[in-house]
Amino acid sequence: MKSIALSAALLALASGAIAADKYTLDPSHSQVVFNYNHLGFSTTYGMFSGFEGEIMFDEADPAASSVSVSMPVMSMFTGWEKRDGHFMSGDFFGASEGDVVTFTSTGIEVTGEATAKITGDLAMNGVTKSVVLDAKLNKADINPMANVPWLGFDATTTVLRSDFGLGAFAPAVSDEVEINISVEAQKAG
Repeated sequence: MKSIALSAALLALASGAIAADKYTLDPSHSQVVFNYNHLGFSTTYGMFSGFEGEIMFDEADPAASSVSVSMPVMSMFTGWEKRDGHFMSGDFFGASEGDVVTFTSTGIEVTGEATAKITGDLAMNGVTKSVVLDAKLNKADINPMANVPWLGFDATTTVLRSDFGLGAFAPAVSDEVEINISVEAQKAG
């Protein structure tokens, strides 16, 4: 019986079918920051928090990795309470407790030693669209404070808010929203 298990393990190793390592997002060091042009006068910024998610990281074959993330819509803040309330109103999200924004990868194209294009399904406001994140692995190492394997990534993309039913006041208020993502994740125990 041991030889069958050993043979299966060697076969999996030879075929590259080794499972990726699971990492869970560190919500205290992960942000999604967005910005848009307001009437040509200024750039307005906002942020989402309250992350949950995981990265299945295959160091030997990064293209075989995956990511899934969710964050509460109502965690969004822009630094001005009235604007936050307006974004949660029927003009935009019509949000209620429990509504989430999700991203689930559908493919990864490695573009360099530490860079990749991550294609995935972005779902918010009842709409799901495919988006591409330009991602960079900042660091994969042992976190000296937690003493466990840790990953750090940055990524960017641009979306049209009207694609997600959030196009109020466009084009005066920019339809394009730039998104900057920075996440840390720890290897699951």
